[in-house]
Amino acid sequence: MTQPHESEKKVPVITTLPLNDIPACTIQRFYLHIVSDGMGLPVYLPVIIAKGNQPGEVLGLTAAVHGNELNGIPVIQRIFKEINVNNLKGTIVGVPIVNVPSLVRRTRRFIDGTDLNHIMPGQEYGNVSSIYAWRLMDRVVKHFNYLIDLHTASFGRINSYYIRADMQNPVTQMMATLQNPQIILHNPPSDGTLRGAAHALGIHAITLEVGNPYAFQRGMIRDGLTGIHNLLHYLGMIKSVIEQPDVQPILCKDSKWIYTRHGGLLTVLPDVATMVKKDQPIARIKDVFGDLRKEYYAPEDGIVIGKEVNPVNQTGGRMLHLGIVGETW
Repeated sequence: MTQPHESEKKVPVITTLPLNDIPACTIQRFYLHIVSDGMGLPVYLPVIIAKGNQPGEVLGLTAAVHGNELNGIPVIQRIFKEINVNNLKGTIVGVPIVNVPSLVRRTRRFIDGTDLNHIMPGQEYGNVSSIYAWRLMDRVVKHFNYLIDLHTASFGRINSYYIRADMQNPVTQMMATLQNPQIILHNPPSDGTLRGAAHALGIHAITLEVGNPYAFQRGMIRDGLTGIHNLLHYLGMIKSVIEQPDVQPILCKDSKWIYTRHGGLLTVLPDVATMVKKDQPIARIKDVFGDLRKEYYAPEDGIVIGKEVNPVNQTGGRMLHLGIVGETW
């Protein structure tokens, strides 16, 4: 008789994190019942919890708040494969897929068309997306002391490996630096984001942008793992060695998206994570006959955080995410 694979064994269903009930030195998997669908069937969040040999900090790792952002999923999966709980102090909680309904539908936004990362912390008695967001915060996130929320670029765009963090906060500044990113963008937590809602609860949180949508990028995944291991060591949760970056990150005090004024077929010229100078050509728009309609130039010096790669771009479409280099903290 064939024995069931480990992943096929019955996974307990929970409605909130049972952190106090989990035995020390174990890694356990759960399905957290967050809502029910239109047939009354449960919608489950996959949750992995590693509890160490003594009490300590609770580090939360979340991914796929948008259903097309996949790189963070294997980052979280692999961190639990690599952790030795007998040498772990504290607890790691991983939610590899936050937006389950959108991931299975292969869409970015929630099923009612809402961007979950614009409505956090949601409402207890709100609409479909608001309740989902509220229960995520109430049943999962509020248990964390620290949070790394993993994202990627959106449809038709690519990103550098970069961090959004409040660099005026010494804790989140350190969390950001330990990720060894290409770019760190000073970005105080804003209303509506998971990071901002966590901050409002007193949780130290950063957003880690791990490359491109709809893909598993091995190099980006490996970098994400390194950064999390660095943070675990810094928090005293594991004993390791902090891996220093080969190149120091570029620090940006602000950023802006540059938009088209003409529709057509777009080519963005500079690569991500490259510096551009004021008045340098950055993009060209051609019409359907292949004739040049417009050439665009950098409005100021900066670095390319992300860019559009879908050539079809109507008037007002995004072209390039420009980081403004400099420190204000």
